[in-house]
Formats: sequence, C-alpha cells, structure tokens
Amino acid sequence: MDELTAEAGLTRGALYHNFGHKKGLLQAVVDQMDAEIVGRMRAAGEAAQSRWQGFLDEGLAYIEMALEPEIQRIMLLDGPAVLGDPSPWPNQNACLVTSTRTIQSLIEEGTAKPVDAEAAARLINGAALNAALWIAASENPLATHDRAADAFRQLVSGLRRADGG
Repeated sequence: MDELTAEAGLTRGALYHNFGHKKGLLQAVVDQMDAEIVGRMRAAGEAAQSRWQGFLDEGLAYIEMALEPEIQRIMLLDGPAVLGDPSPWPNQNACLVTSTRTIQSLIEEGTAKPVDAEAAARLINGAALNAALWIAASENPLATHDRAADAFRQLVSGLRRADGG
C-alpha cells in the first residue's frame, strides 16, 4: 500500500477516503479491468462474419484472456479470493443479459435451436467463467486453454440448428 500511495502521489488516508478499504480498491481495479475485458470481447464479436460466429468468438476471447498473467492474478485468482464468487459480480450479470439477448436473437433468426435463452446464457457464461478459472489455476495454462476452448466450441455448437439457419 505504501508503494502504491507513493507512486500515485496519495496519502494512505486519501486512498482509504476514496476506496474505503483494500477491498474497495481491489473492486475498483476489477471493475476497470472488467470494462477492458468486455471491450475486447465485443471487438472479437464484431470482427466475426456472422452473429453466430461473433457469439462464439466472444466466449472464446474471454477464455483466451485467462492466459494473461494480469487477468489471471487479479480477475481469476485474487479477485475471487478477496471479493468472493465472481458469478454474482455486476459484470457477470451484465454479460448474462447480453448473452441472453444474443441467444434470443439467434433463435429468432433461425440459427439457434429453440431453447430457453436465459437458461442457455447462464450455462454458456458459467462454462466460460469456469474454463477461465480452470486455466488460471492450472499448472499448464496453455494446454488447459486448448482443452477448454475445444470443449467450449463443442458445447456452444450444440445450440446451433443442424442446417445452421
């Protein structure tokens, strides 16, 4: 904390005034990193040639980011250890809403099978989160990533209609 406050040009009192406590500071860092992660996921989705591929690419981008040491440490290891289970975090809920809407759109356009969109979104988002946590805790993150990404592709492809819409 002393290094952080000195580098930022703040006193420890000013730090606690703005963030309340160490947990508050970590939450602020998590929130900022999460916004960056969401931006990168959206960019991956927008670069795809179809809404279906964009949906898949966003999930795969999230899983791939679990290979990055800073994301591993802050978002997947330290964050949950200090702030608790990440599944109810506001960022996860926002992703759930977006995923539900996307799946509903894919159903309406005939690309995805008729399914409860919220249930599917919860399962897919949970799979991506758990894949990322698995990668971050793995002794061989790259090999774990490859296994997780392949399984994620297979899992998500189960939603797609056989004729692809």
